[in-house]
Amino acid sequence: MSVLVCGSVAFDTVMVFDGRFRDHILADRIHLLNVSFLVPAMRRNFGGCAGNIAYNLKLLGGDGHAMAVVGRDFGPYEAWMRANGLSLAYIDPMDSEYTPQAYITTDLDSNQITAFHPGSMMFAHRNPVPTGAGIRIGVVAPENRDGMIQHSEQFVAAGIPVLFDPGQGLPLFSGDDLHKFIDEATWVAFNDYEGNLVCDRTGLSLEQIAAKVEALIVTLGGQGSRIYAGGTVHEVPVARAAKLADPTGCGDAYRAGLLYGLQNRLDWPTTGRIASLMGAIKIEHHGTQNHRFTRAEFEARFRDSFGRGI
Repeated sequence: MSVLVCGSVAFDTVMVFDGRFRDHILADRIHLLNVSFLVPAMRRNFGGCAGNIAYNLKLLGGDGHAMAVVGRDFGPYEAWMRANGLSLAYIDPMDSEYTPQAYITTDLDSNQITAFHPGSMMFAHRNPVPTGAGIRIGVVAPENRDGMIQHSEQFVAAGIPVLFDPGQGLPLFSGDDLHKFIDEATWVAFNDYEGNLVCDRTGLSLEQIAAKVEALIVTLGGQGSRIYAGGTVHEVPVARAAKLADPTGCGDAYRAGLLYGLQNRLDWPTTGRIASLMGAIKIEHHGTQNHRFTRAEFEARFRDSFGRGI
């Protein structure tokens, strides 16, 4: 039961400023802002929501494909995907653009200044959802506006159930757009802030959204997550993390846990706990694809975290 994840594949360049932005940005001079930060620490990571979800699903033993348009500088990422056994079947190269790039500067208070160049992602709509390829679950994750709209429609036309996960793509859509996405979706996933924003734009409550789909998943950060399904609200506890190194990509790791549960027809309490543990494992590591585990290690941590087996 293959999963096709439509979204971004991107390079994340993370820089650490050994100070605090507030000490260098004058509130009454923002209209004349001209600052430079020395960043002695820098990491370049492989990221993007589609790449991250596919990577995490692979770790769990799930079957998934990232679908994205990439640029002329994709070579190192391609080598990484091949080395980790990730599918390149739906990666579409485009020589005239760069692969999406995020440049993230973090200060000592964990504040972040990010610049994002979408590059080839702006052409995501040229990569259609394949039919007759054994895809059984689709994911509409952040990419360009036309891509998200068309891929959702194409999944529905192909009879493929779809997880709508708008994430950072939410500002692209009106309330009417979001109503349409929800009507097309089988499952919907938000974090708490995104859920409030969707409710505000659509005029729907979370309960009303949940009534339109098979399940609504709302992540609550350190408070765990909540899954609305079949008239029941499942409260999913947070899994314990050994350390809090980097929250970037935790949502993508959580989504991979959801997809694994859906692929294997697990119940929602079990699926939510798998997703929760994936987020905990990810937050212990810098970067979005630098964590690894064996099946035995994951099952042991699951039992330790939740007092039961998978």
